[in-house]
Amino acid sequence: MLSLLYQEGPSTKGIFRRSGSAKTFKELKEKLDSGTEVDLAHESIFVTASLFKDFLRNIPGSILSSQLCDKWMSVLDQGNNEEKIKSIQRLIEHLPRANVVLLRYIFGVLHGIEMRSEENQMNAFNLAVCIAPSLLWPPVSSTPDIESEFIKKISSLVQFLIENCCRIFGDEITSLFGEI
Repeated sequence: MLSLLYQEGPSTKGIFRRSGSAKTFKELKEKLDSGTEVDLAHESIFVTASLFKDFLRNIPGSILSSQLCDKWMSVLDQGNNEEKIKSIQRLIEHLPRANVVLLRYIFGVLHGIEMRSEENQMNAFNLAVCIAPSLLWPPVSSTPDIESEFIKKISSLVQFLIENCCRIFGDEITSLFGEI
């Protein structure tokens, strides 16, 4: 999924914003959940993006770890960008290795899409609004007002992560997929 999103996302207007066919999504999700091999290359990239967001939402405790939720939420309250980046890097060290590897690939894809935002209309802000709720959620449910405020904060954090991903994850993030 990430490889397809890396290839097609940068040239796809509204990637992660538009959803594909609900019927196709449901059928493919059932196949994937049952362990059936699926060739997504022949499907709409919007269905693939929807499947990927669904996959992220189903990671127990979220990829950024709901246990660290308060710490993630306070990152942007810290001093300058350098301090924020250092704080993010320290939080990443507390995540399981599999989460960190997946995050690097996710932000490699998001960076590639954002670099062509003139073409696809998905700048860091737009990407963050679409993907942030799939990356982190509070450990306990709350009122709609608190949830709305939380989504704004996590979106701002993800926007910062996208805009600074090379400094956070390293410059090699731009070549994780090699020459596809």
